Amino acid sequence: VQLQASGGGLVQPGGSLRLSCKATGMVFSRSAMAWYRQSPGKQRELVANISSSGTTNYRDSVKGRFIISRDNARRLVHLQMNSLSPEDTAVYYCSTFWGRTYWGQGTLVTVSS
Repeated sequence: VQLQASGGGLVQPGGSLRLSCKATGMVFSRSAMAWYRQSPGKQRELVANISSSGTTNYRDSVKGRFIISRDNARRLVHLQMNSLSPEDTAVYYCSTFWGRTYWGQGTLVTVSS
């Protein structure tokens, strides 16, 4: 299983970014997918997940601002992030469980003016 995340960068407060993660090596349509993030000095935390059937869950602090979605045909999971604040600054990781937990390499999101 390989997970390749992309889409991070520098954005001003109030701005938007869209992260994408390409998954290979497993039956993507049967796999739940998730986005985590880790800020310096903090533990990695779950941001959002999406089941194989499309059911979504979000941590409270991103509800109404972030949207997780999946494209099974292209083996992609996206995280649309709107109304970004400096508190969203972190390395974002996509993840899945396929026999064991797999992690992508992470993509850095920096929210700063």
